[in-house]
Amino acid sequence: MTRFKTLAFAAISSVALAACGGGSSGASRDAAWAVGSSTIYPFAAAVAEEVAKGGVKAPKVEQNGSGAGIKMFCEGVGAKFPDIANASRRIKKSEFETCQKNGVKDIAEIQVGLDGIAFAEGKSGPGIALTPVDVYKALAANPFGKPNTAKTWKDVNPALPALPILVYGPPTTSGTRDALAELILAKGCDTDPAMKALKEKDADAHKKVCTEVREDGAYVDSGEEDNLIVQKLAENPNAIGVFGFSFLEENMDKLKGITMGGVQPTYASISDFSYPGARPLYIYVKMAHLNSVPGLKEFIATWAKVWGPDGLLKSKGMVISPDDVRAKNALIAANPVAMDASTLK
Repeated sequence: MTRFKTLAFAAISSVALAACGGGSSGASRDAAWAVGSSTIYPFAAAVAEEVAKGGVKAPKVEQNGSGAGIKMFCEGVGAKFPDIANASRRIKKSEFETCQKNGVKDIAEIQVGLDGIAFAEGKSGPGIALTPVDVYKALAANPFGKPNTAKTWKDVNPALPALPILVYGPPTTSGTRDALAELILAKGCDTDPAMKALKEKDADAHKKVCTEVREDGAYVDSGEEDNLIVQKLAENPNAIGVFGFSFLEENMDKLKGITMGGVQPTYASISDFSYPGARPLYIYVKMAHLNSVPGLKEFIATWAKVWGPDGLLKSKGMVISPDDVRAKNALIAANPVAMDASTLK
């Protein structure tokens, strides 16, 4: 009898999911599916393992970058589309509108923790100290509107060593790349009054000048596998890497953090947002799938059970959100509600 009930439930779930739009391909799923941020990947994978301990089939978690993940998530409703998009930055207004056009109407937004875009070098590196202006002058394609000719860090700032500029970082599909642009490059750019004025006059031109990264080899797109950047830094102590703070923290035997504006990337400096690269982490849930995909509700609820100060995710390197933020988002995790998109940019 129990076996019959289980099979019946699976059949009902498949039919319900097909009704959501997945039936055209004949596809059905018996587990939740999350895609997106490489920064969130290890945390989501840990949550998936925790879900499996409760007898639910482990959700499938893939890392392909925040932007690419949200794009997949927004392509439609049904079994062939992901249930969750993991993102190391907030969903954009344009992305939300694409979701709406494709029938992904109700989306729950849950902040699961904090992270920082950390700058790091190898253990035997020179101990370089940077500011957002230094990084902007080094990596922008056209800093302050002029072609970038800087070859060494000394060209950027006379106080820095005469080492070649070589930065390994995330691709354009990554939320970490978006955070680099918004939290570091744009801030460095806006130290120039003319650039701040340009922002008011022509936002698109400002974005291009302030966040477009050079493509002459000084910045190396290293894909979504942050561990590869760690390996590169271990091999070349004069290179610099950009990735999520958790990857720095778990590789402190090989790497050391680089100060940004005099602030070291640490758990404490990200918690209080004194480190310039601090940022919230999100998961976006397709509410149309909640009652159709086995284990999806359990997956979401488990996040809230393990994101506290004494929880599993802290041991994995996640920076814990403040009490009030966790309380607010725990309510959403328990009873998902559609997000308010009015504040999206």
